[in-house]
Amino acid sequence: MSEELFIPSNVGKSEKYTSLLPQLEALISGEPDLIANLANISAALKETFGWWWVGFYWVKNNELVLGPFQGPIACTRMKSGKGVCGTSWKDEKSIFVPDVEKFPGHISCSSSSVSEIVVPVFDVDRKVIGVLDVDSERFDVLDENDVYFLEKVSEIITKSLS
Repeated sequence: MSEELFIPSNVGKSEKYTSLLPQLEALISGEPDLIANLANISAALKETFGWWWVGFYWVKNNELVLGPFQGPIACTRMKSGKGVCGTSWKDEKSIFVPDVEKFPGHISCSSSSVSEIVVPVFDVDRKVIGVLDVDSERFDVLDENDVYFLEKVSEIITKSLS
């Protein structure tokens, strides 16, 4: 596949995801390097939606360690159950936080981030191996629709691992 995305600009968010998902599958298809794939997925999501920060944390030695991302400098390590990322990992479920100030124990890597979605990434045995983290610097940008489609992105990653 060409390293260029073709996303219609005059459509809604769902239509952008619908266009993006098969392109992500094609982009990582046949590429065995996980880091390269996560880097391209981060770039594609940032390019398509213009979020403040998008990237991955990967489980290493019983903590989340910063992986490929797009955006400003980020926290490097997080413990299980700490912050939105660590809670998503521990609970093995997606978390949408419309206002990070209202999330108990939120870890602020950037004071500009005001809302966040974290989606776990599973291996083929359904064990959490990382999380996809998306932050916005504006309220009312992220929503449940994003959660649904970001879970589809996570599924694409899991499928690529088999």
